[in-house]
Amino acid sequence: MHSSRTVTVLAAIGAVAILAASAAAQPPRTPLALEPRGSTGEAIWPAYEGWSRNADGSLTLLLGYYNRNDEVVEIPVGEDNRLGPGDADKGQPTRFLPGRNWGVFSITVTEDQAEQRLTWTVRVNNQLSEIAFWANPAYYTDPFLNRANGNVPPTLRIGADGAELQGPPHGVAATWSTTVGEPLGLLATVTDRPLTIEPEQRAGRRRRPPLSLTWKKYRGPGDVTFAAEGLDAGPELRHTFEEIDGGETLTTAVFSEPGRYRLMATANDISGDGGGGDQCCWTTAHVDVVVTDAAR
Repeated sequence: MHSSRTVTVLAAIGAVAILAASAAAQPPRTPLALEPRGSTGEAIWPAYEGWSRNADGSLTLLLGYYNRNDEVVEIPVGEDNRLGPGDADKGQPTRFLPGRNWGVFSITVTEDQAEQRLTWTVRVNNQLSEIAFWANPAYYTDPFLNRANGNVPPTLRIGADGAELQGPPHGVAATWSTTVGEPLGLLATVTDRPLTIEPEQRAGRRRRPPLSLTWKKYRGPGDVTFAAEGLDAGPELRHTFEEIDGGETLTTAVFSEPGRYRLMATANDISGDGGGGDQCCWTTAHVDVVVTDAAR
């Protein structure tokens, strides 16, 4: 009787092991382009927004993503979040926010390099998504001017003495340091100029504030809580302005763990997130923060 029970248990364990091995061996499923968005267990689509030419002759390749999950997904740089060829880390995010996120980072290349195809691969929930991108003529864009209405990106300055920034992120705008649990002051100034054509104002109403500045975590090992006077604290914080003159903002960030973080500040004008689907007009800056343990 004891022997029979042992055989039965071993058989059950073997069956579970076979099922587990089968599940682990399941190949990644590429999502269908028009597949309805889910809530969890879904893919993340890399997105190539387009390319533009810089004054020095180099080209900027602009990228974003579409997280089909209704939750934040963290994917460290590595086999499941890599750019190539060459170094897998080319400044891409490791924290993926739900929904469509526009122009979150860029890669600057020479004109010769722009003819070579780069790839961005993201694997999550056993679903693999990959895009190839280069200076494809069909993807040329002007992130600094909407020719239909004369709109240009807001101007953003990080810190008291930072440079005036416009358009896609280029490098790191500032590097600061703090300790775990200690509020870090993030000073930023944003301003804009009037549109040549403002249809919403002609109609006598405005659907959204004409100018905003939003802080989010972009990379890092722990949680970041943003706060500002008169606004609810949380993992994302947005200042809004009722006039396009904008102004100075002070936001604090508190980090839950030591490590290296990257924050993202995005200034949007009346065109909204992602320019309402256009490649103009918003301004994004990245800020690096080194966080040490308060006990050190």
